[in-house]
Amino acid sequence: MSDPPAGPAMDPRSTTMVVCGLASVLLFAIVAFLPVPYVIESPGLAIDTLGESGGEPMIAVEGRETYPTSGTLELTTVALFGGPGRDVDLADLVQGWIDPTVAVVPEEQVFDPSTTPEEVEELNSAAMVSSQENATAAALNELEIDVPTTLRVVGFSEGSDAEAQLVEGDVVVAIDYSLTGDLPDLREQLQQVEPGTTVDVGISRDGAEQVVSVRTTEGPQGQTLLGVLVDPRYDFPFEVAIQIEDVGGPSAGLMFALGIVDKLTPGAMTGGERIAGTGTIDSGGEVGPIGGIGQKMIGASDGGADWFLAPALNCEEVVGEVPEGMTVVRVETLAEARDAVEAIGAGDAASLPSCARA
Repeated sequence: MSDPPAGPAMDPRSTTMVVCGLASVLLFAIVAFLPVPYVIESPGLAIDTLGESGGEPMIAVEGRETYPTSGTLELTTVALFGGPGRDVDLADLVQGWIDPTVAVVPEEQVFDPSTTPEEVEELNSAAMVSSQENATAAALNELEIDVPTTLRVVGFSEGSDAEAQLVEGDVVVAIDYSLTGDLPDLREQLQQVEPGTTVDVGISRDGAEQVVSVRTTEGPQGQTLLGVLVDPRYDFPFEVAIQIEDVGGPSAGLMFALGIVDKLTPGAMTGGERIAGTGTIDSGGEVGPIGGIGQKMIGASDGGADWFLAPALNCEEVVGEVPEGMTVVRVETLAEARDAVEAIGAGDAASLPSCARA
């Protein structure tokens, strides 16, 4: 019995192409699961600051009369995938690039590459605590409730003259013999002099007051800086406790402040409306920019919010990205945000500023 006839022989070129093709598939499969230095930002939850967290009121006030509220004042979040200790791979990136609700950004835009996962968690927790304290101070200042503040030096800018004149633990009490009330007041006083000018800084050190001379520096926006890192410590006249789980960072400050103002004032500011928003805040009520605003608007819209308060400095990212059916209001201060919420609640929001118009 003879052997069956052999099939046509594969020429060397075809063999090379097949081998190269298999190698390419194998290489792609390997590369697809290698970690890449990017972070994926997805829409997160919208959480009502007037509601509950873990079965307890998110904002609880003791020692001061509070009033019923209605509607919602929702802080917004971003779900992050990636970063220190949480690598993403090429397959994740491709999926993120395809999904229009997701943003893929270089890791260094979100995290310091040198930080560990534990350090990231600690930083986020510290930022959340600071955000809550600043929000409480801002809310009470908005309501003209006095909040004594201590400005304690906790560090120095690299190469600043202040490091030779001050020590950590010093309390800044005056600039050029004008008393400083809080951090925004200190910043405002410094802007009265040109960068590089020497100012007399009144301090309290170990209970004794003295005056030292410090040469100011110029900040990245041309502002006058003292060259110190200051930790504001507030002496609140009554207790405001904020309870929230599994959320970190500073971007909830504006919505915390609005929630506190609503609880401490008669009548429901929202008029029953569902209002979300985001933004950092300082004790003087200045609203600062945040990251991931596109994903935060989507998360708020998915949760049913009709209105969104956006920091003015995020407006460029807002234009053209607003979810259908949502109205975005730009705000620069807590006072503006409060006015906006009250206008929305009263049904008189037609003239509120948007990111398309000032």
